Amino acid sequence: MAQLKVTQTKSVIGTKKNHRETLRTLGLKRVNDVVVKEDRPEFRGMVHTVRHLVTVEEVD
Repeated sequence: MAQLKVTQTKSVIGTKKNHRETLRTLGLKRVNDVVVKEDRPEFRGMVHTVRHLVTVEEVD
């Protein structure tokens, strides 16, 4: 199964509480943090919520 490499590219200062909590749930704490998650609908939805704060790459 493919995996998603999610990198936080922007700060959470001034963002909505929901966006801060979503990043924390993904495991991202600061700018340039990277996590690798399974490519599942739950994670796709979370990434879609904070798409303006992160970059996403597919990894095999």
